[in-house]
Amino acid sequence: MSAEATNPGNPEAADRWRGRPRPALRGLRRIGRAALLGPAPRDGLPDALEHVAKVHRHHHPDADLDTLSRAYQLAESSHRGQMRKSGEPYITHPLAVTLILAELGAETTTLTASLLHDTVEDTEVTLDQVRAEFGTEVCYLVDGVTKLEKVDYGTAAEPETFRKMLVATGNDVRVMSIKLADRLHNMRTLGVMRPEKQARIAGVTLDVLIPLAERLGVQALKTELEDLVFAILHPEEYAETRRLVEKYGGHPDPLAAIAARARTILVDAGIDAQVLVRPRHFVSVHRVLLARGRITGADLGRLLVLVAEDADCYAVLGELHTCFTPVVSEFKDFIAAPKFNLYQSLHTAVGGETGEIAETLIRTHRMHRVAEAGVIALGNPYAPTDGADAPEGERADPTRPGWLDRLLEWQRTTPDPDTFWTSLRDDLAQDREITVFCTDAAADGPAGTIGLPAGASCVDAAYAKHGEAAHGCIGARVNGRLATLGTVLHDGDNLHLLMAQDSAGPSPEWLDHTRTPAARLAISRWLARSQGTGEPPAAPAGRHGERRRAPAHRPAGPDRAGAASGLVLADLPGATVRLAGCCTPVPPDTVTGFAVRGGTVTVHRALCPAVARMAAMGRQPVGVRWRGAAKGGHGCRVTLLAEAFSRPHLLPDLTEAIAAQGAAVVSAAVEPPHEQLVRHTYTLHLPNASGLPSLMRAMRQVPGVFDVVRAATAVRTGNC
Repeated sequence: MSAEATNPGNPEAADRWRGRPRPALRGLRRIGRAALLGPAPRDGLPDALEHVAKVHRHHHPDADLDTLSRAYQLAESSHRGQMRKSGEPYITHPLAVTLILAELGAETTTLTASLLHDTVEDTEVTLDQVRAEFGTEVCYLVDGVTKLEKVDYGTAAEPETFRKMLVATGNDVRVMSIKLADRLHNMRTLGVMRPEKQARIAGVTLDVLIPLAERLGVQALKTELEDLVFAILHPEEYAETRRLVEKYGGHPDPLAAIAARARTILVDAGIDAQVLVRPRHFVSVHRVLLARGRITGADLGRLLVLVAEDADCYAVLGELHTCFTPVVSEFKDFIAAPKFNLYQSLHTAVGGETGEIAETLIRTHRMHRVAEAGVIALGNPYAPTDGADAPEGERADPTRPGWLDRLLEWQRTTPDPDTFWTSLRDDLAQDREITVFCTDAAADGPAGTIGLPAGASCVDAAYAKHGEAAHGCIGARVNGRLATLGTVLHDGDNLHLLMAQDSAGPSPEWLDHTRTPAARLAISRWLARSQGTGEPPAAPAGRHGERRRAPAHRPAGPDRAGAASGLVLADLPGATVRLAGCCTPVPPDTVTGFAVRGGTVTVHRALCPAVARMAAMGRQPVGVRWRGAAKGGHGCRVTLLAEAFSRPHLLPDLTEAIAAQGAAVVSAAVEPPHEQLVRHTYTLHLPNASGLPSLMRAMRQVPGVFDVVRAATAVRTGNC
């Protein structure tokens, strides 16, 4: 692994030839010179470890450096005589990886494992020896990194390689932290590799390691890896971007003037804040160029405002929006709703006096550490409280991101490496994640929220929240409105998933709406199982232990006009009274009548749209009223519309509920389903009008039915 990643003999000349940005190398050169002199301790600390220790003490003043010193001495003696292709002692590689992690604030256990991460693979040191000298926790990390490196990175091996990588990451995110730092140092020293090998390593880094760095929140590693990969895979675009940056580098920085004015404003407001100009890395500049077609000096960086407390962030926001012209569309609050990778900040943009737009990040110092170092900044998530070593095996990690739990779950249920690899790449290719708020119960992440990739649908949300139980999802309400399962969700949407225990399961059309591997794989497995038996699994039994069925017959009701004559009196002597079929009034509805041809009076509910239309046409109403006895117990006819999610056995279940209420089905019509929504229209005869409310309640309780309304007031929902 690392033995192949070598330093060029003349790194500065190589970088000039490649046009690649060089990180600060002073500390690494000092490490290299000290390593050449051997491990000679000074004041108990090897010279080569001095710079690492200084950086580590900056983040952890009380750190025990004795453990680091012993780890370095074991690593140096074990690797002694091994050289990199650049001619440097091999020990410079684990030292450089450890320095990268120390600069990000990693705790002592991670740094100890980093110093030893190649010893078990490349030397005679054993895991038992590491465990005996440094404890179970360090041994666990070294073993995790070693397992990742035992598999070749060739194309054929990639699926299984990264399955193991994911499992190792899931058991302890610090394993991946060491791996990312290892890859960064190797990418920095890739100059003497053959071009085709550089491209292969850069491609794997781009496809998997950079997205994982993003998801672990380690932005400092991610951005440098992006620039190094950019220079290798797209040298012409990289050179053009670098030329633009250098062109504007010779001009006054417009962001500096805005930053100076912002400092004055915040001082006058009594807010203690640091205002910095944060340069964009080359890939970020290139993205701006692609999005806007051109760049200005203000596009080469962003303002970064650092404060002490969360409340100060909002105070800064208020002052900047008051004293500058804000670009409202650019405002995002990732403090109230943190991103999936622990990131928190307020994002906004303000206009300067000469028209430049300054993108601005506002965060606390703690948020800034997490934004730069992600999970590395969180320390040891498994630190025992009683001084004992943490147990081996699968461990509960309070810092493990929800997305990682989801990936671990579906990789466990996807035995085929190629399917897993394709799904992993698809998932990692999602460059933005949204947060959806759940009103029914808590999900991954903060209570009541689900993290999803941009473009995800209600189907994705169902499987992210419920796993395999999402097979029973029959619909959703988004922001209070009924929505199909294919509805695309947006950041901040309020979601309520509708579940049914006797659902027929997912349909193949669900796959058209999936964006996440978890949903796609779960649906595909269910469909494969159902196709294996020739038909989908049978629907569960009904409430009484046997399958629901429709009534054997549908009795016809009495003649509508004959029934009306016994129920309604009209103020038109000798007129025949008929109940309108459009709204099917029943006692005690408020009613009105209109005379039609043949001396007939048609009775409508007062709220029927037909009443308004006839009044607008100048038609005069006829007074009508229910007979006194009608309110007490005469039969009536009514038309009800049931709106539901399409599923097998819905029609018999509804007719069973109707029959249980003593109503007779005069006629029924079912519209073809559209996007899983279906509408049933029933004309029913009730023995007693007072039973209508309980009938409608019983119909609404049938699984899959979301509303039952009288015909005249029915409103189409969705696209049905």
